[in-house]
Amino acid sequence: MARSSRRVDDYVRGAPASHEWERLVDPEIMRWSFAGELWYWRGPSPYHFVTVPDDASAALRAMSSVVSYGWGVIPVRGRIGASAFETSLFPKDGGYVVPIKDAVRKAEGLSLGDVVAIELAVRT
Repeated sequence: MARSSRRVDDYVRGAPASHEWERLVDPEIMRWSFAGELWYWRGPSPYHFVTVPDDASAALRAMSSVVSYGWGVIPVRGRIGASAFETSLFPKDGGYVVPIKDAVRKAEGLSLGDVVAIELAVRT
């Protein structure tokens, strides 16, 4: 079976996706690097997060039916500095947020309000 040459940009623009395309989503085009501010949510499950930028969130939202495993969460591999981790992006306010585990935050010396450089790849 030949690999599709479609790009995430085509998918985001609303180009129809066949079931074949959904199975052949190229993990190389499901990677993002960005920086964002570390913020804290003290709700019922307190956690630190970084907000995914709008452009990456739009691409993720467009392919969420292919990569989500339930209620909109998207499994990802992440890297901050020397720390690699696995987590899931959570939908929030029309975009996504990256939960930052305490082990990663402490290993990288991150504090509330720090601007964090993150690399993400969707786990397929």
